[in-house]
Amino acid sequence: MADHSEPALMKDILLFLARWFFRFRAFNTGVLREPGPVLLIPNHVSWLDWLFLALILDDDWKFVVSSTAAQTSWVHRKVMINHRTFPIDTNSPYAVKHMAEFLQQNGRLVLFAEGRISDTGSLMKLFDGTGFLLFKTHARVITCYLRGANRLKWSRQPGRRHWFPAVTAHFSEVLEAPKPPAETSTTDARYLLTNWLRDRMVEQQFRIEMECGPHTLPEAILDTARKQPRKVVLEDFTLTELTSRRLLVGADVLANRFALRIDIEAERVGVLLPNANAMPLSLLALWSLGKVPAILNFTTGPAIMRQCSKLAGLKQIITSRVFLEKGRIDTAAVTEAGIELIYLEDLRAGITTGQKLESLLRLTVSPDSLLRTRRKGADTAVILFTSGSEGVPKGVELTHSNLLANIRQMLAVTDLDDYDRIFNALPLFHSFGLTVGTLLPLVRGMYTFLYPSPLHYRIVPTAIYDRGCTVFLSTNTFLNGYARKAHQYDFRTMRYLFAGAEKIQDATRQLWSQKYGVRILEGYGATECAPCVSVNSPMANRAGTTGRLMPAMEYRLDPVPGVDEGGRLHVRGPNVMKGYLNADANAKFLELDGWYDTGDIVTVSDDGFVTIQGRMKRFAKVSGEMVSLTAVEDALAGAFPHYGLRCQTAILSQPDENKGEKLICVTNEPKLSMEEVRNAIKAKGLTNLCVPREIKAVREIPKLGTGKVNHRELEKRLKDAGEL
Repeated sequence: MADHSEPALMKDILLFLARWFFRFRAFNTGVLREPGPVLLIPNHVSWLDWLFLALILDDDWKFVVSSTAAQTSWVHRKVMINHRTFPIDTNSPYAVKHMAEFLQQNGRLVLFAEGRISDTGSLMKLFDGTGFLLFKTHARVITCYLRGANRLKWSRQPGRRHWFPAVTAHFSEVLEAPKPPAETSTTDARYLLTNWLRDRMVEQQFRIEMECGPHTLPEAILDTARKQPRKVVLEDFTLTELTSRRLLVGADVLANRFALRIDIEAERVGVLLPNANAMPLSLLALWSLGKVPAILNFTTGPAIMRQCSKLAGLKQIITSRVFLEKGRIDTAAVTEAGIELIYLEDLRAGITTGQKLESLLRLTVSPDSLLRTRRKGADTAVILFTSGSEGVPKGVELTHSNLLANIRQMLAVTDLDDYDRIFNALPLFHSFGLTVGTLLPLVRGMYTFLYPSPLHYRIVPTAIYDRGCTVFLSTNTFLNGYARKAHQYDFRTMRYLFAGAEKIQDATRQLWSQKYGVRILEGYGATECAPCVSVNSPMANRAGTTGRLMPAMEYRLDPVPGVDEGGRLHVRGPNVMKGYLNADANAKFLELDGWYDTGDIVTVSDDGFVTIQGRMKRFAKVSGEMVSLTAVEDALAGAFPHYGLRCQTAILSQPDENKGEKLICVTNEPKLSMEEVRNAIKAKGLTNLCVPREIKAVREIPKLGTGKVNHRELEKRLKDAGEL
């Protein structure tokens, strides 16, 4: 009896200490009574993971350990070889067989399927042996997410670590692994089941972070900032650095000034600012006051800007006098509509040192005082406007939960860490630049360099090199521009190059791989989805696709007449918008019961990779067949190297009496011939229906602020010139 009670007493003491020092709690522990065969598979982020689990597991659960690693020292032998462990020789081909035999005898195993402690704090690859176990034994699965253990001193998490962070263990429900198709080989079955398991673990991490993490953006940013007050998190083109403490103090002081000028009754306030420190400071200050920023696109022109301001019901817009002057931005249409411009220069002139010290003292004593007005996750966080490339821009309401969901989805599928340095030249009126380029690093606690224009093709690569940035966001158009000016060594520190907003052309992908040794990770998104819908990552990358759907996102493909492969993509998930400001568009969205119609024709592979065929509006019906204008543009992209990288093409469609519609190639290269176009399309294996009927030469192909071709404006210019 004594032999049994002494270990139990020791376990109770250790559990008490874990709860005292690490505030350790475990959730959904009832599933741990599941009889064998069952596998418990946790993430592995620290040396103490096994201890936290052992304190709440019955003694018949066995921890799989490496017998080889156990021989490295006396301490390792004592810890790793005992009645609670299941030693295996990781170099032996029979190791998995021995585990399978134990499970088939109704055993219960704890397996760290990553095979090592994570070097990043994120989930690393799972070894295929795990899939083989599931395939051979049909064991049930319980996954576990150890939250906070990556911040332990005994972890390998780069960056911020502590002696006693809060640690919690979250257990999934009991899962039944799917049965691979009967014709599947053993190797394929191992792969499929391992990927299935990893997807479940990633989804669990995302779900737990949404449940347990802060529920609004200011709360999330504040929670991170207070843990690293001296870390530089923002820098802009003026080379002004903001630490987390200066960010919070600056936002609080600015909120005081806003409170004196902003209409107390106004729910929404316009923001018209470049990529500079003032932009995130203004957003935080507005959130502190409970206001909703409506971020205006300053590249659309005065008429559209006025239209968007009216749609959002704006009475005031926060901007900068210097920015308007240097950017030559015409705001006359806005002010004529009775909208007041509030200049940051005027507000800053009234800020005293005493006011800064007052905010610093108050935030030091009570950081939560920054959150003057509490909001919920379901409340609107920001208003963004769609690009308007094919029609009038729509106002999109994104909630705090929408934006935090997309941030946490990105963090769940990548291994971004505290030491990563983001370079963001994409405008913050664009959801990619706002969410991934600015809010994500503020929530995660990373350094971000904000640069005002992606069009400075010579300066941007030099700035990336000078600041040693490891993460870069861009588009196909801008990447081609940088490739014309950058030195081969400028991107030596680059770990992640995320590209979206427009399709990445094969020529661009090859150029960056061969010249700079950088792999472009293409993603796909929409403003309405905050924006990321799918993304390639180092863990799951397939060139030519836009990656796999984000965790917790559903999709369906509606059939399209004339399109044999794929269908019209609809998505639903926690990152999908609250709704539109436009009444007609919002009514259509609400009718879909949470589904967002992307308007894009896509295919989805068996293992979940999304390939964009083109927008529904960018298909033409030629002789009864559906032709993707995007596919024709892709075929022509980079097909004429003798004209240089500056040669660009765009495809438009026009009515045709004989064939229904005809294609027109528009180019900025006047020497481009129809024969060259025809040969390029034939070389890509496209049919004769994809060959344009004529070529139109223009001086410049108009672009949106995101770098995408503005097809609407291009067609308008040609019609005004009598060319169409």
